[in-house]
Amino acid sequence: MDFMQDQSRRAFLKRSTALGMAGVAAPFVSSLAAIGEAAAATATEYKALVCIFLYGGNDYANTLPPYDSASYAQYLAARSNIAHARDSLAATALTPINALGGRQYAMAPTMGGLKELFDRGKVAIALNVGTLVQATTKAQYTSKTVKLPPKLFSHNDQQSYFQASNPEGATSGWGGRIGDLFQSGNGSATLTCINASGNAVYLTGRSAVQYAIGTGGPVALMNNATSLYTSAPAASTLRALMTGSNANVIASEHARIGKRALDTYAQVSGALAGAPDANFPLFPTGNTLADQLKMVARMISVASDLGAKRQVFFVSVGGFDMHDNLVAQHGPLMNKVADAMKAFYDTTETLGVADKVTSFTASDFGRTLQSNDDGSDHGWGSHHFVMGGAVKGQKFYGVAPAIGNNTSDDVGQGRLLPTISVDQYASTLAGWFGVSAGDMPTILPNIGNFDRSTWDLGMF
Repeated sequence: MDFMQDQSRRAFLKRSTALGMAGVAAPFVSSLAAIGEAAAATATEYKALVCIFLYGGNDYANTLPPYDSASYAQYLAARSNIAHARDSLAATALTPINALGGRQYAMAPTMGGLKELFDRGKVAIALNVGTLVQATTKAQYTSKTVKLPPKLFSHNDQQSYFQASNPEGATSGWGGRIGDLFQSGNGSATLTCINASGNAVYLTGRSAVQYAIGTGGPVALMNNATSLYTSAPAASTLRALMTGSNANVIASEHARIGKRALDTYAQVSGALAGAPDANFPLFPTGNTLADQLKMVARMISVASDLGAKRQVFFVSVGGFDMHDNLVAQHGPLMNKVADAMKAFYDTTETLGVADKVTSFTASDFGRTLQSNDDGSDHGWGSHHFVMGGAVKGQKFYGVAPAIGNNTSDDVGQGRLLPTISVDQYASTLAGWFGVSAGDMPTILPNIGNFDRSTWDLGMF
């Protein structure tokens, strides 16, 4: 291969990793191309990191409403027509093992399953997490003397910034960049970053490329058809053309990816045959997030068969952009999230891997505390859940924000100014996963802007 052709091939491969988008898209077979350099990290035991993305911007105030009398009164004053009634929160009021200076929280009344896990020490809560470039005070924000994430309060850009540390158009995410470090230690590098909800920039690395899997199993090339226009020879000829060698660099790369798709499909299908859907009865039906997490559980159960030591997963659910109808819609949606997460954790216990699997929630942003009538508008910081057997649970991490409009902790209408950056949240998770402090700036380009002592929130 001459120099120019080699450069063209490199450019093609680099661009192929940019196919991830911050959003939900249909699975595509080209995501099977795990092309990359040798991993910078090794692993001797299995671990999995599972991102649960809540698309649309989850309403933090009704997910984790204040419960102590003084704080609840402030919460009620800001959103009287969409606030939970205080007596409805008694069953989900939280009793953490660390004090919050007299502050109390409850989970939404529909989140009893996750509250049970919190009480058992399997869930921790990170307070006021959001996108930041560097630690930012309200005075700096107001005077515009600090660099801020671009296009704040924009769905697409903040989804991408949470997942990738860059706005819409980012070509790699921090989950994929974690995959870059570990993929060569897996039996199949292709199965390092696995997306059960379609496609997201979070799982695209600089070399690692996400593998898309449906809730029913791996996505088959050509729908696994054995005939084409009723002709078996036509189908086999097409497959040969799609996977055979070719002098053209792009056609040759397409063929290599096609062959990998076929090989990986056979490998994953064979492994999952030993972990049938019927063996995972704890998951609720009629719950798309539960369906995705069930598939993740099935994949984890066969990780040893696939030779995997480290895997990063992505699942998601939408519908959180509730500018109206929040009371009617938010509770049932959070019920589905809580039930799906509870079923997933309980399944990891049944599989004996609860301490090897950590799940965490993420979202575009939080929302305004102040009601816009019967909903809430785009915000910034939000509260998030971290779940797993290795988590130091039944605790809050971070600082409980002041409640109200135009407080020291908000930038208008109860939009929280984050006090934990996504980078600090992510570095805590990545550190548990096995990423060294020296490699942390590789996966989180802004982490160096934060004090080194804050890279680990102490959740593990």
